[in-house]
Amino acid sequence: APMLEEDVAFSSLAQDEIGHARVLYEMLAQLTGGDADEIAFGRPADRYRHCRLVDHPRTDWAFSVARRWLYDNADAVRLSALASSSFQPLAQLVAKLRREEVYHLMHMDIWLRRLADGGHEPRARLEAALAQLWPDALTPFAALDGEPALLEAGILTAPMSELADRHLERSSAVLAGLGIRIAGATPGRGSGRDRERASDAFQWLWSEFTMVSRSEEEAVW
Repeated sequence: APMLEEDVAFSSLAQDEIGHARVLYEMLAQLTGGDADEIAFGRPADRYRHCRLVDHPRTDWAFSVARRWLYDNADAVRLSALASSSFQPLAQLVAKLRREEVYHLMHMDIWLRRLADGGHEPRARLEAALAQLWPDALTPFAALDGEPALLEAGILTAPMSELADRHLERSSAVLAGLGIRIAGATPGRGSGRDRERASDAFQWLWSEFTMVSRSEEEAVW
């Protein structure tokens, strides 16, 4: 980040996201009879199935802003659809998450516009970052295993392809309003979750966030 205050702000956003992941892992553990910590920390790096948008290595501040802006907007579309899920524990949880996520969106919108209007170098860096990330912008919406059954039960209220279209329309409109047009084809929709090996960037990240749990694998945290 370009200033200490923004380092603190970005850390706060990350802390919120860790909290969101924690409650979702706990819900999954209750449904599967598993353990939330084991799900979060107990897998080898190549067993994590995150989308390609979040699998890029960190570079500069403009790249961090561009990726975070794309992901937060994608997440907002997904959470909006889940807010009316027939699975009430999930719908109720999503209502709480959305109250925090709205501030994430506001923060990243401010930074997107600040870089876009910040002169030649900030804008050039932002446009370069968006061009690099754009092919993966829709990967959070890859088709889910069992998606037809989830739709039929009302747990998922719209197909992932429809949510991807909403995100593409909204994000494209914002970028166009800033005079940013990204050359190239429409982003792909494959998630990259079927990869056989984790990226080098994620291998490093995995080694960091599992360091403590791997130090005492039999411990109860």
